[in-house]
Order: sequence, then structure tokens, then C-alpha cells
Amino acid sequence: MSPAVRRMILVAATAPVAGTLLAAPSAFAAEKATSKVAGAATLDPAEQKIAANLDARVQDARLGTTFGGVVIDSKSDKVVWGHDARTALMPASNTKLATATAALTVLGPDHKFTTKVVYGDGTLTLVGGGDRTLTTDDLNALAKTAVAGLKNAGLTSVKVRVDDSLFPEPALANGWNTGYYPDEVTPVRALVVDGHGVEDTSIDAGQVFAKLLSDQGVTVAGDVTRGVAGQGDVPVAQHDSAELSTTVEHMLKVSDNNIAETLLRMTALGAGRSATFDDGTAVVREVLNHRYGVSLDNFAIYDGSGLSRANRIPARTLADILDLTTDPRYSGTLKYIKEGLPVAGEAGSTLGPEWGRFDTADSQCAVGKVMAKTGTLTGAIALSGFTKADDGRWKVFSFVENNSGAAPSDTKDALDGLAATVNGCWA
Repeated sequence: MSPAVRRMILVAATAPVAGTLLAAPSAFAAEKATSKVAGAATLDPAEQKIAANLDARVQDARLGTTFGGVVIDSKSDKVVWGHDARTALMPASNTKLATATAALTVLGPDHKFTTKVVYGDGTLTLVGGGDRTLTTDDLNALAKTAVAGLKNAGLTSVKVRVDDSLFPEPALANGWNTGYYPDEVTPVRALVVDGHGVEDTSIDAGQVFAKLLSDQGVTVAGDVTRGVAGQGDVPVAQHDSAELSTTVEHMLKVSDNNIAETLLRMTALGAGRSATFDDGTAVVREVLNHRYGVSLDNFAIYDGSGLSRANRIPARTLADILDLTTDPRYSGTLKYIKEGLPVAGEAGSTLGPEWGRFDTADSQCAVGKVMAKTGTLTGAIALSGFTKADDGRWKVFSFVENNSGAAPSDTKDALDGLAATVNGCWA
């Protein structure tokens, strides 16, 4: 059964997960789904060449023996090539594709995250709202508004506290190595400024805010503390983040672990659950399976970023997730995932030359022709994305390697070569 038909059956048979955002799609795409199935029987000559070349090149010793891969025609959903495509593998940062799909579906591309300042009993409370892109400039604007209000009230001294109660414990996920934080990822909290890599991002943000108040002539009494804003506290100022679509694109482009973890928790809240790893990953599963009909066979995730070494996602599932972004039923919501994928040779992205990607004799021809999400952990390297093949049709691909004995840079070169093979420029 093609993914298109399977998705329609599952969506029709399953109740909505959380209100209208997760409701089943309308049936207007039935004609598209039927046409997808009709063309799924044979491979064109360009696809036959892709399959033959991949059969040979997947034997590359740099890929090791634990490897899953698949290539799908985006329009027809026919499988052009597969190799252990449904095997459960550690996906590394390709997990972010699932996180982004759930976040955009539940919250919507236009959603913004709000950071507030409230006042009560001589205390200004900085209330975290899950904005992982908050900057010092944003805090400074909040401070200016707060100071103006204090001075109008004849107040020149306040206490400062932070309220990050939006995100409950635990702050660390199952499967995270202790060496990951705070550099690769910080303990997940609802308040952070400038992406500071510190253990307690909330207190750190409060301290930055307190200094900004002091710089503008307000005395801050005592140390910054943690607490919960009172129900009677008066709103003083607020800052809204950029739209979620912009945040998702940035998160994918540079593979920002901290943004991914914040999005996982905010997605849980948006679906009416608590902002925890367990509820966040549960919502991801519900969105993928109940909303879109993506198979969850051999699928297990414990975080939003892919740092968890307990995560398992088959290559076929990753390809099916990406394929959703081109479906006209969903592209209005999910197109930002495709738009956020790094492009081969794009400086500043995880496929840029500074990372040594697409710079070999085999893969250099694909610079500018491949867009894909990278994934790198010790013992796991992945590459999943899109490229237009020699037949002029877009192909979705996913390649996931685990436990190769080769140097990671060599394995990445091999995966880049496979992507160039799908494109057809490495013939």
C-alpha cells in the first residue's frame, strides 16, 4: 500500500488528537492520492540507474554494516530504491524533522512565543514563555518599558525574580550523555537569553535583565531569585518572538538542539498536555501517526533534538515525514521544513563548506542541488532530504548509518556521494 493511500485510511479511521489543529484532512486530495498509486509500478531509466548505482555504492566500507536507506519519488510515492529502510536506527538530529512537523501542526506556522514582565509586592518577575530566540536587545526593550512604569509610579528600587514554571522537571532527557550539556544542549527551561550555554538559563536571563534595569537607573535589591508570578501581579511589558515558521527554519538550518527541545515542550502545551519530554514525544507520535498516517513501526524518541542515544527512527519513516512537506494538503503548514533544510555548499548551514560537506570529487557536483537535514552523533550519521533527479522529478531520500568504524568525516563523504547519486550528477 502506498504511503498516500495508507495515510488516507489511517486519517479517516482515527479520531483527532487535540481539536481542529489535529483533525483529519479534507478529502479534496483523493485524486492526487489515486494518481500517486497509479504510477508506482515501474522505474524510469533515470531511476533504474539510481537504483543500480546505489546498490553498488552502498557497499562502501565507510558506511559500515548497519545502514538503512531509501529513495522515493515525491510525486508518485513509488520506492525507487531501498536498503534495510525499515530498520530501527539511531537518527541523531534527523529527529528534528519529526519535532518540526509536530510543532508546525499543533501550534501553527504563525505562532509566537511571549516573554512577559509583571509587577507585584515590590518585585518585577520575568516570566519565561518558551522563546529560545530571546536576545539581550529584547530584554532591554522590556526593561525600558518596565523602568518607565516604575518611575511613573515613583518607584526607584525593586527585587527581580524569574518564573520558568512553564516547563516542569526533568530538564534532561533520557539518553543524554553528561558530556552533552551545557555545550551541546542546556537543561531545558522556559527562559533563556542569547542562547547562553549555562546550567541555569533562567537565573542567567534574570541577571541580564536586572543589570539592564540598573543601567537605566533602577536599583535592584538582592540577588535574582526563582518564583511564580502572583495572580494579582500587574502586567508591565511583553515581547513576542518571530513566527514559528522562521524559528523552525533556523532550527533546521543550523541544527539547533536547544530550540528543538523548547519546541517539543511548547508543542505538548499546545496539544493540551504538560510541557515534559514524555508528553512532548507522545504528541509527536500522535501527530505523525494519527494526523498524517506515518508508520511508527520501529519508531522511538525520547527528546526533540535527536541527542538521545535511545532514539530510533527508520530511514523510511524519515523519508515519509519529508514527503509530507510536498503534499498540497499539508504544504501550507509544513513547507517551512523543506525551506529550512540546509543546501549543499550553503555557508552557515550544516552542509556548508566549513563542515567539509559535498567537497569530494564524487559529491562536489551536487553543490546547490541537494537540500537535506544532517545528523551526527558518535556512532550515528544521517542525511535526509530532497534532490531533483535526471528525470526532472523530485526524489526524497534518507540515509542513516550506525556504528561504522570509519572516521565520521569519511562516512559523511560517503553519504554525500549517495545524495549526488540520487541527483544523478555522480553517474
